[in-house]
Amino acid sequence: MPSSLFSPFSLRGLQLDNRIVVSPMAQYSAIDGGVAGDWHLMHIGSLAVSGPGLVIMEATAVQPSGRVSPVCLGLWSDAQVEGLRRVTDFAHAHGGVKIGIQLAHAGRKASVAPPWLTGKELSVAEGGWDTVGPSTTPYPGRRTPAALDDAALAKLTADYVAATRRAHEAGLDLLELHCAHGYLLNSFLSPLSNDRTDAYGGDIEGRMKFPLSVFKAVRAAWPENLPLGVRISATDWVDGGWDIDASVTFAKELKALGCDYVTPSSGGVVPEQKITVGPGYQVPFSAAIREQAGIATMAVGMIGDGQHAEQILDSGAADLIAIGRGMTYDPRWSWHAAEKLGQRAAFPPQYARSHPSMRNLPR
Repeated sequence: MPSSLFSPFSLRGLQLDNRIVVSPMAQYSAIDGGVAGDWHLMHIGSLAVSGPGLVIMEATAVQPSGRVSPVCLGLWSDAQVEGLRRVTDFAHAHGGVKIGIQLAHAGRKASVAPPWLTGKELSVAEGGWDTVGPSTTPYPGRRTPAALDDAALAKLTADYVAATRRAHEAGLDLLELHCAHGYLLNSFLSPLSNDRTDAYGGDIEGRMKFPLSVFKAVRAAWPENLPLGVRISATDWVDGGWDIDASVTFAKELKALGCDYVTPSSGGVVPEQKITVGPGYQVPFSAAIREQAGIATMAVGMIGDGQHAEQILDSGAADLIAIGRGMTYDPRWSWHAAEKLGQRAAFPPQYARSHPSMRNLPR
């Protein structure tokens, strides 16, 4: 019986073998100042040989100050390209999977320790750095960021473009802009974090202006045949904050500029958020944006198994299914989903005998 989850899907000139996407997940494991090392080769390599159609690498900073922590990936230097190229070459050679990367700047939420080392804000003396934001409104409980002036905004846009070109040099198949979870581009959008009174603040048109200008610059620098998407926070989960209606408006503007998909996540701008968490709790955002903005979407957020993913696709709520922590808990999620749905997912030949159809063959 045909399966929606295991049917192919195309984004521009990129064809995915199925609709399963591995979400970008921060690893806090870069070496030598933002370089991908052995951990990333193992982490992405393991996921790449496990049958998804697409793996998106973690949020990767376009400036040193844009890292969440001192050990986050970066693409602000040519010296960082080779480490990523090593990872993408392995994935393409052994997984037959497409590899994307998420470009990001952490903004006012930057300069913290890795989560297993407290996750607390780092002072400059502790190896941290001064942060920036759309305005001087801090993330509650953290240092006051410097408001980005016109020159700094121009420099940041140029750094996004330079990182885009490095991503292409590193062999990436897809690019995603991180515009969610309270990080810099997201903080421009939300009225809870953007107090500017110039052209980049005020009403929704002003607050969208800088993220849209970054997207436009990146789209112009990224090859026309390769897809570019955006992860957003569909709502702040706070009264008076960014909401799903604003997200639909933003998605329409992105589509007009050549955006290929939107991944609606949510929250992260302020700790006062009140989130009702449960299986598929963010899927309604995906459905609303897909229907009202007419753009492809990735559903994300506590999607438990292949049957749940199949139901989401069959309902028309999304075009792709993005799995994050579920993939690190079960890196063979795609194989297990295929088995339950009576489908086939890619197996590397080295692991072929682990497939249920071959387990009983004589040695």
